[in-house]
Amino acid sequence: MMAGKRLKKANATVDRNKFYALDEAVQSVKGNATAKFDETVEIAMNLGIDPRHADQMVRGMVQLPNGTGKTVRVAVFARGAKADEALAAGAELVGAEDLAEKIQAGEMNFDRCIATPDLMALVGRLGKVLGPRGLMPNPKLGTVTMNVGEAVKSAKGGSVEFRAEKTGIVHAGVGKASFSQEALAENIKAFVGAINRAKPTGAKGTYIEKVSLSSSMGPGLKLDVAALVASISA
Repeated sequence: MMAGKRLKKANATVDRNKFYALDEAVQSVKGNATAKFDETVEIAMNLGIDPRHADQMVRGMVQLPNGTGKTVRVAVFARGAKADEALAAGAELVGAEDLAEKIQAGEMNFDRCIATPDLMALVGRLGKVLGPRGLMPNPKLGTVTMNVGEAVKSAKGGSVEFRAEKTGIVHAGVGKASFSQEALAENIKAFVGAINRAKPTGAKGTYIEKVSLSSSMGPGLKLDVAALVASISA
C-alpha cells in the first residue's frame, strides 16, 4: 500500500507529455527516488535500427566518468603472470581449467568475464553457459585482452556494456540516485555519446528516436532528444 501511495505521489510530479531538459529530468528522477534503498538511475533509448540485420547492430562498452555505484565482481581466465596481474587489479575469480569447471558446475557469482586470447579455446566451450547471460568475453568489448589488469580496473571503475535488444532498445544503469545531479548528468551524456558514436552503417532515418530516464521504482520521463544530442556534440 505504501509503495502504491509513493508511486502515485511521484507520478503526480511528472508530465507524461513533456520532453524534459536533461538537468530537469535528473532533478525529478532524484527527487522521486524515495525507496528504502539507493535506487539505480536507468536510461532507455529507442533506436531507429533493426538489430536482426548485421549492419544495424549496436553493441559496445562505455566508461562512465563517475562509475555506476555498483560493486562489479570480475572473473578472469588467465595463467601465470597474467593471473597474478588480474588478482592484483582486484579480480574476484581467476583461473583456467579450474575456473571453467566452477562455471560448468553452476558457480556464476560474477558480473563481467575477461580472458587472455590464448585461453579463448577453453572459454569457447562455455559459450552455452556464458553467452545467454551476456558474459562471453569479446575482443570488440575489450574483454579478450592481454592487458587484463586494465580490463579489470575498467570493469570495476564503471565501464558499462550496451547492446540493442531485438526491438532496437538499449537499456543501462547510469548511476545511483544518491549521486549528485552533476555526476548523473555527466554519466548520461557519456552513455548517450557512446550510443551516438556507435551508429551502425545500415541505420537509416532518425537514429536516436526516444530517450527516457527513471529510477528503479520511480516513473519514467521523456528527454528532449535534440537538446540532449546537441549537448554531447557541443
